[in-house]
Parts: sequence; C-alpha cells; structure tokens
Amino acid sequence: MSELPDGLRYTEEHEYVAATDESGVYQVGITDYAQGELGDVVYVELPAVGESFERRATFGTIEAVKAVSDLYSPVAGEIVAVNESLGDDPSIVNSDPYGAGWMIRLRVSDVSEVDGLMDVAAYRALVGQ
Repeated sequence: MSELPDGLRYTEEHEYVAATDESGVYQVGITDYAQGELGDVVYVELPAVGESFERRATFGTIEAVKAVSDLYSPVAGEIVAVNESLGDDPSIVNSDPYGAGWMIRLRVSDVSEVDGLMDVAAYRALVGQ
C-alpha cells in the first residue's frame, strides 16, 4: 500500500501539492503511488526557474524503467525553485517522493485552485486504497 500523507492535495495525474513556509508557494512532486507504478526512476526533466504554467500544463517529464510520463502542473503559477539534486540522483523520487524527491516549487496564481484539488480521502478512492 502506498504512503498517502494527510494535509496534501492531489491530482488525478498523481501529482501532490504541499504548502511551504512561504505564503503562496507550494511544493509539487509525484505521489508514492505514482513512483511505485513507474518503477525505478532514471531521469527527470524539469523546467527553469521563472517559467510559468497554466493548470494541467506539462511542466516536465519523468523517465523510469517501465515508461516515460509527462508531469502536469496541478495549479497555475510561476516556478520559484527546481530540485536540482534530481539531475544527479533521480532515484530520490522513489525513496522519498514527499521529502527530498520534490520536483518544483510554484508560486500559485490563485490559491483557491489548491483547494479544488483532491484531499487524501478522494485520492485514496481514486487509487483504490
């Protein structure tokens, strides 16, 4: 069974959104369920700081032994940080998806979009847990 922390918001595409200490800035990554389905992550392509994305726009790709998948922005906003350590060791996504395996930090255009994402109960139902 996948780890699904309370207090995060989730998308149907298996990204999560976590509040940071900075107002209006959220951390984005893929869920434990998603990394488990992908298998061993071997490459992550992420955007540059300063780029902006609309909700559900592709912001990067993740490559694993089993498949290559797009990464989707859960909400609209501007990239304020990118997890550079994934370039050297993309397997961090497998070992710590909610911690050191985060992908981007996004300054959200409309914080109410975050509230519109799934809570943990809805995401559990989506993935059958």
